[in-house]
Amino acid sequence: MSTADQFNVDVSTLNRFVMANTRDPDLVILMNAIATSCKLITSAVQRAGVGNLYGLAGEVNSTGDDQKKLDVMSNDMMINALVNSGVCCVLVSEENEEPIMVPKELSGKYCVAFDPLDGSSNIDCNVSVGTIFSVYEKREGSDGTVEDLLRSGAECLCAGYVAYSSACELVFTFKGKSVHGFCLDPTIGEFVHTRPNMMFPQDGGKKIYSCNEGNSNYWDKPIQDAVAAFNQGPKPYSARYVGSMVADIHRTLLYGGIYIYPADNKSPKGKLRCLYEGIPMAMIIEQAGGIASTGLFEGKIQRVLELTPDEIHCKCPIIMGGPRDIGVVYEQYKKAGIETPEL
Repeated sequence: MSTADQFNVDVSTLNRFVMANTRDPDLVILMNAIATSCKLITSAVQRAGVGNLYGLAGEVNSTGDDQKKLDVMSNDMMINALVNSGVCCVLVSEENEEPIMVPKELSGKYCVAFDPLDGSSNIDCNVSVGTIFSVYEKREGSDGTVEDLLRSGAECLCAGYVAYSSACELVFTFKGKSVHGFCLDPTIGEFVHTRPNMMFPQDGGKKIYSCNEGNSNYWDKPIQDAVAAFNQGPKPYSARYVGSMVADIHRTLLYGGIYIYPADNKSPKGKLRCLYEGIPMAMIIEQAGGIASTGLFEGKIQRVLELTPDEIHCKCPIIMGGPRDIGVVYEQYKKAGIETPEL
């Protein structure tokens, strides 16, 4: 057996893939900075127990959630990598109340919004966590302001997430392109292309619904009825809910099913952040053949990607999944006399 047979000598790494698909050196640098910070974060997550990184940091983030030690560390890692990449001008993080303006001598053309450690409430019990990001390019003539990020999701250039679990996996897409997955190979320290052209299963895949049913008393009736419908029939759906958005969306994308975090009486604008959770996940879901809806939000059913954030930490409801399962939800809205989009 030759050396070439024993080892893959033509490995498609993240940097190579981005360059081949964009020919934009700045975007290669940006994705390399994001990848580098995620390598640091996965190392910190894996060492959290022995490194005494469990527990609270004694602060709250922009949305009032208690910050964990790993939240703060992950945020610092991402900010440091992105600021020093030389290609960013504005950064927005869930952990910072105000936007971060990159010094002019380091400023570039990209604006990045991110949740450095999604699902961090699960850190102390060793459940999967992740990173989510969305990328915009500053408007022509702009020096880089927060307004360059407060734009419709339809203008997002690139979006992705990283799941930290038994493997460190990065999933991302460019606007209008297919979705691809990369797994961190610790032997070479690179993200390697492992999931080309990720798509929802054509037949809808596994019948799984994912939601926090503890909030069901606050949901509108069509959502309550949809979840009840999932539990009926000779082959009812299985309930799977991790509580880390990255983990739940990753499973939904790979296996099929639906993820539901609707607006309700307690949180009429939803609970998830639009700019760095809703929009990037919606872009990935739609470009993998799924549907990313708000459910009933502000009087109508909307696409998440058509939302325009009115401030950096604004929230939105999310109902994401394959057409088969979104159709169950839409059918309940139709029965309630609410106009729904065509699937």
